[in-house]
Amino acid sequence: MPSDRPQPMLTRRAFAATLLGAVAVSFVGRAFAQTPSDIRSQIANMPQLHAIMVQRGEEIVVAEAPRGPGLDRVANIKSCSKSIIGLLTGSAIAQGTIPSVDATIGEIAPSIIPSDATPGVEDITIEDLVTLRAGLEGTSGRNYGAWVNSDNWVSFALRRPMVATPGGRMIYSTGTTHILGAVLTVATGTSLLEQARAVLGQPLGIEIPAWTRDPQGYYFGGNEMALTPRAMLRIGALMRDQGLLDTNQIIPADWIDQSTEPRTRSPYSGLDYGYGWFLSRSGFIIARGYGGQIIAAHPEKNLAVAITSDPTSPARSGGYFGDLMDLLEGPVLSLA
Repeated sequence: MPSDRPQPMLTRRAFAATLLGAVAVSFVGRAFAQTPSDIRSQIANMPQLHAIMVQRGEEIVVAEAPRGPGLDRVANIKSCSKSIIGLLTGSAIAQGTIPSVDATIGEIAPSIIPSDATPGVEDITIEDLVTLRAGLEGTSGRNYGAWVNSDNWVSFALRRPMVATPGGRMIYSTGTTHILGAVLTVATGTSLLEQARAVLGQPLGIEIPAWTRDPQGYYFGGNEMALTPRAMLRIGALMRDQGLLDTNQIIPADWIDQSTEPRTRSPYSGLDYGYGWFLSRSGFIIARGYGGQIIAAHPEKNLAVAITSDPTSPARSGGYFGDLMDLLEGPVLSLA
């Protein structure tokens, strides 16, 4: 998967301020005695890993933070943000502010389309965007720096050449998710931050700090969000439980079903991809971020998982991310 490194607007000082502004720490746990020895020994040999939490049913069975800021301080979840945008999309459709996944950019948010946009972008659908099948040349990888240094991120992404048929193959591009975030903002009349707090933050009881915005004021759709491992775990449990928290349906169950139906496949990891979520053959639903940030759920095994890692180091499918998948598919899955 191409890397989306921190873009220049998010300085170390700014991110430190975000950390300090997070919800107050009520409990900082470095290790729980019940953590199985095989998990402890495996993560001891994974120097990039900062924290891991596993919930089985209602019980937290693993809560380890051998490195990094701990379980109660926010971490940059990188491209796990794309999966959060996917949930906000489902909420907007349920609320009627977006008619369906078949609605197009031209129908919902024509104001974001520049006059010199690539022909055909007005017909790109919500489904094309949330599945990373917009057909536009990607803004991730080698194009990332030029994109985030441009004076209009949405226009830049909509001017990329059409290199595939919309709705065809997956083209990993944070620009695509940023377009979706802008469409959501226009359609709902509220910022992504407000949506995230209303749809997920308040119902789940988690803090969602403000994150990076583009030159036009749109919150970054697909990168740079920050959550604590505990908050990530709650989102994982929400996915596991069909969008339900206690007796409250936070995200429509049918959207969870649609999100976890394979729509395309990553050319990098080989994992299937739904509406913003990767899908493993064993049954894991996965949000994946640069460096090794993971929110995962396994409904059949009643598991939810949160993992944070060094956000400055790569985590390729053939390297550290592969190690994380081995951890999930092996010792973590055996906890069920």
